Amino acid sequence: MKSYLGLIPISARVHKRQNRMTLLCIIFSVFMVTAVFSMAEIGTRMEQGRLLEKHGSMSFDNIFDSAMGQTLLVTSAVLFILVLIAGVLMISSSMNSSVAQRTKFFGMMRCIGMSKQQIMRFIRLEALNWCKTAVPIGLVLGIVTSWGLCAALRFVVGEEFSNIPIFGFSAVGIVSGVLVGVVTVLIASGSPAKRAAKVSPVTAVSGNSESHQTVRHAVNSRFFRIETSLGIHHAVSAKKNLVMMTGSFALSIILFLSFSVLVDFVNFLMPQSASTSDIDISSSDGSNSIDSGLIDIINNMKGVKRVYGRRSSLGISAGLNGDTMLSSTVDMVSFDDFDLDCLKKDNALIRGSSISKVYGNSDYVLATWDRSSPLKIGDKILLKGRELEIAGLLKYDPFSIDGLTNGKITLITSKDTFTSITGVTDYSLVMIQTSGNTTDDDVKAIQNMTDRKYTFNDKRGERTSGTYLAFVICVYGFLGIITLVTVLNIVNSISMSVSARIRQYGAMRAVGMDGRQITRMIFAEAFTYAFCGCVAGCAVGLPCSKLLFDMLITGHFSYAAWKFPVVNLSIILSFVILAAVIAAFTPAKKMRNLSVTETINEL
Repeated sequence: MKSYLGLIPISARVHKRQNRMTLLCIIFSVFMVTAVFSMAEIGTRMEQGRLLEKHGSMSFDNIFDSAMGQTLLVTSAVLFILVLIAGVLMISSSMNSSVAQRTKFFGMMRCIGMSKQQIMRFIRLEALNWCKTAVPIGLVLGIVTSWGLCAALRFVVGEEFSNIPIFGFSAVGIVSGVLVGVVTVLIASGSPAKRAAKVSPVTAVSGNSESHQTVRHAVNSRFFRIETSLGIHHAVSAKKNLVMMTGSFALSIILFLSFSVLVDFVNFLMPQSASTSDIDISSSDGSNSIDSGLIDIINNMKGVKRVYGRRSSLGISAGLNGDTMLSSTVDMVSFDDFDLDCLKKDNALIRGSSISKVYGNSDYVLATWDRSSPLKIGDKILLKGRELEIAGLLKYDPFSIDGLTNGKITLITSKDTFTSITGVTDYSLVMIQTSGNTTDDDVKAIQNMTDRKYTFNDKRGERTSGTYLAFVICVYGFLGIITLVTVLNIVNSISMSVSARIRQYGAMRAVGMDGRQITRMIFAEAFTYAFCGCVAGCAVGLPCSKLLFDMLITGHFSYAAWKFPVVNLSIILSFVILAAVIAAFTPAKKMRNLSVTETINEL
């Protein structure tokens, strides 16, 4: 061996198992960035093609001026920073635990003449040595994943993705992946390198891997048992380790809550309503002139899955809440039963609405609503000599372009109530949902049934369900990866933290602490980390979630309002707690199985 640096590959082989989580963290960081940036570059190329086809020119100014280009740019930058921070915290936590377990080794190196600078250089080069394995694996996984996503978009989703290239290499994705892998490791190795350099030669002689801290007072056992108090003390006494562990867990929660906003963004960008039609037949002048019998005829035709219609009456004089002068005007639209059912399926009603009252010939209606609307559930409206009560409010106005009511009052009634009030039985709009095997000939036959007296609109090419599904799968896929790495990181970090204190636990076993007490102490330490991580993650993640929601959604959809993410928060917190249980179980079982004589030998 010509140099002390020759110990690096030997150390990697000896501590292969301990380094497994660190390698996984590097692979995860490189994989995420490579996949995201590769897909972003592919999206940019598609936008270039769209601009070329539409405007006859394509430049990066045009791309970044477009909403899609700006979204890709901002999203990629934010993801890069978040993944970089997550990687730094996870790798630093793992490396700190590894250094703590090898304190005696670094003390021995100091004894034979290795300087502090050489120790720090050793740790950094050891970390970079992992990149030789982890970065290529992360790149390959990222490239293969982008190929799989492109194949799914092309052959499963189709539509506007029918010409997307499958086997392509993104220079931006590859460079970004390598960059984040190397930069993350260099930043993450800083703290462990300084910690290892502080190990004194005396440590090698004493064999004590724990830092010496002056004990000023006994552990407070007023509220908990002594073993529980000791576990909490172990977690909070090592401040740097507590910060690293808390930050790692908190950032996982922040990432999960931030990515969850993207699901809401896709829902607003491409709303998927159960009542979306494939074919519309409307009257030329907007009047109720479509024969109601046409619905029964079309419903029995080939390729038709469902037919439903709407009637409308605009500018009706009405009085609100006791106004007998009828000084207001309202629009009234009828919904068939299927249309009303879809409002429930789409969760389109605000809390407190009772749509069940609206069916049949009743005195209850629904109304469109936004935050500036004066209407509320229970308000009474007098029109055409009949008093109606608002049984529910929609979260937005589906009849306007921006979802806002703009001061207009639109009432939604059942078909029976509408006919009872107006006497109108014909329709202004007939909507058709086609079956999966509908052909163009089937559609042409439906069009011929209208005798070309009405406006016929074939909207099958406007479907966004495939694109929506593709985006949702991608987002949930990333959420799944984040959750998996969160669990693995927590399990590894807590296990290594406990293993680093095995001599302390051995001493406690030697003086009479039984297996149950050891288990409770380890679980107390694990749950202290989990609790601190959950508190910090919620404190930062919830404001981040609202900020992203306001930027991506409220800024473009005025009727949207951020809601406390109860479900998403419950999911990620459940995984954090589950991971803490799993993480504490393995070392606790190991300590219970160790005999007292074995623990004495650890001293």
